[in-house]
Amino acid sequence: MSITRSTPKNLNLIKSSLHLRYISTECTLQTPPQQQTNDSIINQAVQLLQIPHNEWNLTHLNQLIFSDSSPSPRLLFQITRRLPSSSQALEFLRYLQHNSPPSLSNTQHFSSAFQAIFELASRERDGPGKNLHDLYKLSKEWNIPLTINSATLLLRCFGRAGLVEESVVLFDELGHKNTHVCNVMIGGLLKGGRFDYAVKVLDEMLQPEAESDSRPDDVTGDIVFSWLIRNENLGRVVSAEESVEVVLKLGGFGTFPNAFWLTQMIGKLCRNGKTNVAYDLLIELMTLGAAVEAIPCNALLTGLGRCSDFDKMNKVMAKMKEMEIKPNVVTFGILINHLCKFRRVDEALDVFRSMSEGKESDGFLIEPDAVIFNTLIDGHCKVGRQEEGLDLMQKMKLQGCAPTTVTYNCLIDGYCKAGEIERGLELFDEMHREGVVPNAITVNTLVDGMCKHGRTNSAVQFLEEMQSKGLKGNAFAFSSLINAFCNVNNIGKAMQIFDQMLIDGYTPDAMVYYNLIYGLTQARRMDDAVSILSKMKEAGFCPDVVCYNGLIAGFCNKNDLDKAHEMLNDMEEAGVKPDSITYNSLISYFGKIGDFKVAHKMMRKMTQEGLQPTVATYGSLIHSYCLSGNIDKAMKIFEDMNEDASRIAPNTVIYNILIDSLCKNNNVEYALSLMDDMRVKWVKPNTLTYNAIFKGLRERKWLKRAFELMDRMTAECCDPDYITMEILTEWLSDAGETEKLRSFARGYEFSASTAETGFSKGDHEI
Repeated sequence: MSITRSTPKNLNLIKSSLHLRYISTECTLQTPPQQQTNDSIINQAVQLLQIPHNEWNLTHLNQLIFSDSSPSPRLLFQITRRLPSSSQALEFLRYLQHNSPPSLSNTQHFSSAFQAIFELASRERDGPGKNLHDLYKLSKEWNIPLTINSATLLLRCFGRAGLVEESVVLFDELGHKNTHVCNVMIGGLLKGGRFDYAVKVLDEMLQPEAESDSRPDDVTGDIVFSWLIRNENLGRVVSAEESVEVVLKLGGFGTFPNAFWLTQMIGKLCRNGKTNVAYDLLIELMTLGAAVEAIPCNALLTGLGRCSDFDKMNKVMAKMKEMEIKPNVVTFGILINHLCKFRRVDEALDVFRSMSEGKESDGFLIEPDAVIFNTLIDGHCKVGRQEEGLDLMQKMKLQGCAPTTVTYNCLIDGYCKAGEIERGLELFDEMHREGVVPNAITVNTLVDGMCKHGRTNSAVQFLEEMQSKGLKGNAFAFSSLINAFCNVNNIGKAMQIFDQMLIDGYTPDAMVYYNLIYGLTQARRMDDAVSILSKMKEAGFCPDVVCYNGLIAGFCNKNDLDKAHEMLNDMEEAGVKPDSITYNSLISYFGKIGDFKVAHKMMRKMTQEGLQPTVATYGSLIHSYCLSGNIDKAMKIFEDMNEDASRIAPNTVIYNILIDSLCKNNNVEYALSLMDDMRVKWVKPNTLTYNAIFKGLRERKWLKRAFELMDRMTAECCDPDYITMEILTEWLSDAGETEKLRSFARGYEFSASTAETGFSKGDHEI
């Protein structure tokens, strides 16, 4: 259906069709003359209409409303809207239809009264839904055209009640739709998830032939822009590209998002990984003439910075200059921050100079604040340029920008990471002299720096001194100490620090628990390790597969299979799936105790779980078979490694195990063939390999082959150890080959000296 503007000459057409709707020309109810008289009529009429309609005094009512002249639409509107309910107002309209003189036969005259009925119904409890829709259908049956206010009210109420289809039907029936009606319709459609139809309405507003009073305005933009930012995808998912297309459509007609909406859009696109789309949107809006400010540009620069797209960042800055959009201190801060994050410190310095040493006429002269100085200083320290960072702090002071705690923390961290702990402590003292208050991060940084550079005891003393002065670190400082003591196998001290940490009320993180469990298992203090595991669970942390692997391996090393099995069950109950390392520990254990049946069973279970045996898996079995004297079985597993099914290349450790076992069993020929196999497969022998072979050759008195291997060992720069020299000294001395021994020893000494200086024999020859 469509609405046309009602005039007397189309009245018959209206009566002949129930499908044609139009908006009444009485869009605005005009105030009639003789206001005082009308007020009296309204008051009397409302008083007469307060009683049930079957008790109305029709004679008195007719005289009051129709006596002197035809009642104006505004008079009917005022009477109707003051009635107590929509049902009573509807009875009044029926009365008007049946009692009006022929001059009021035009149904358009009653549009204002029906508008009042809609308003009354909308305020009633069940009004916004079905009741309003029923009234709308009744207005069509009676051929009473809608005022523009009625149409707007219905669309708004239908939208709030979720009657999207009813809104669509009503809107389609309207002939002329002004901007306000379209705005209400678009808002309801978007709320109902009908994005496609909303775009269709918007397209109609944007058509060249659309009337001037139906063009989009700022309200249209606010409705659309707000929904694009906050939409919850109640209908189909709207892509970033579709959203941008709608924004640019509005922009083509001069309706642009304000700084807030545009910033929100750019930020949302960047967060959703659509940074290039955000870039295209902003550049296109600038080209269309939108009054873009620095804030949305900053949002785009932030997104581009996260993607390290510095080329587009430069283009945005160039476009800002072209459009005379003045960057602010945040703009430059974003550029400097992201350049520093990606270690492009020199470029960050260039940006810093351009903002602080630029020309006022360019609009780029901006005083850097403490945040920008701190960012630059931190960037320099992170790339090991602490001295330049220190110079920047001096420049900061000269420009009247006081260094903050963050400034000193960045410098202290830089010096500590470089191992210059004393310089860090000097800066810490300077903080006190300058009146800059250190914080927990300052303490943490110094403690961590000392721990990582072997000054753990100094770190403990420093932390105790700070705590006595009321300057405490936090859990990070304790974690650094615990990790440091665990790394040097001082588990007792690590546990002492851990207990103190709990006493002081600090909450350990997962890494503290992991490090303690690892350290305790390495020290074979398995009961303590299990105790820490329990505390870890109580603290709400879930042990990972690495943690469980350490515990299982620890119990296997102590031959406590029951506890290892308990850990395995605990692991599976926690939903942590065993990995190849878990199975390798168990396979190694069963192999060492000679239970090869269970070891192979574990290996089969491993493959059933979808885990491929590793070189460590095969190595454990080979080593176990060699220890039990079953060289043939060990060699069979070694050969299985080379099959296509596994494709696991044996490493030096496996070759060493086999070569050592073969030599001990007087099978030097096979051992030598394995060394040749190592060369073919590019597996480099080490000192242990040669030691095993030399022992075997000595037993067989194969002196010539020993000389060949000595030359090969020297050529490969494989340094002999004291065992090598002990074997060869005893053998070659007895054989009268002391000169060969001296030559070999000189080669060893030469090799050792070049290792210290960093030059090789080949370097000298060149």
